[in-house]
Amino acid sequence: MSAAEAQTAEYEQRLREARLAIFKTQENRRQRAVQAREAALAEARKKAQAHIEKARAAIEQDKLAAQESLQAEVGRLAAEIVRSVLSTAPASAGADA
Repeated sequence: MSAAEAQTAEYEQRLREARLAIFKTQENRRQRAVQAREAALAEARKKAQAHIEKARAAIEQDKLAAQESLQAEVGRLAAEIVRSVLSTAPASAGADA
């Protein structure tokens, strides 16, 4: 009877140790999965930030090009307006007299 109880106690002890080992293994796997997910998220954020910075730089370049184009167009239009006003001014002055 006592031998059977000793064997049962030993069996239960081994069972507890096996469960603990399984739990530790599962916990290690879970931690590795969490770390892998965090690393993947960090990499995705890093790539997204790089894309954002690249897009911002492209937008800034487009803005500068548009400003230069508009500035040139303003100059051209101003010259055209001056020419138009000056070319019609003598005819208007003669008509008033």
